[in-house]
Order: sequence, then structure tokens, then C-alpha cells
Amino acid sequence: MPEKSSLEARFARAKFRGWHRGTREADYMIGGFFDRYHGSWGEAELAWFETLLDEDDVDIMAWALKTQTVPERMVSPQMELMMRLDYVEIPR
Repeated sequence: MPEKSSLEARFARAKFRGWHRGTREADYMIGGFFDRYHGSWGEAELAWFETLLDEDDVDIMAWALKTQTVPERMVSPQMELMMRLDYVEIPR
């Protein structure tokens, strides 16, 4: 079986980390964001997401919900997409 490229491995790790945050709400928000948008990402966008994954869930969710100001280090086109909340699908 061929070995995954470094970038492919990073995407796989990011997906796992996005969907295994510890709460369902954070999983849907962060994992759902990854699933919706990662297909168009390059290395820079992935690096931003990896940095986001190191932040606390309550902060990420507050930024996306616009209840806290996004810190300068996280301001990006990806954060603007995250703030749309058009990617959260709640299973019934």
C-alpha cells in the first residue's frame, strides 16, 4: 500500500481532530467546517486550520457565533467562512 504524502497525512489528522473535540456541538461546528471547505484548501489554509485546532473550543465557537472578537492571529478568509455557519448539519 502506498504511503500517504505528508500533506495527505496532515489533512487526515486535521479531520480527525476536527471531529473529536469532546463535545457534540464543537464536533459539528469544527468537523462540519472541515468537511465542507477542506477540498479547496492548500497548505496555507490547512496550516491555519491546524492552528485553529490548538485553540479552546469555547473560543472557536464564540468567534464563529460572533459573540467574541476574533483575535488578529486568527483573522483570515477561512474564519469568515466559519462565521457563516452554513456547514453545520445536525443529525435527527
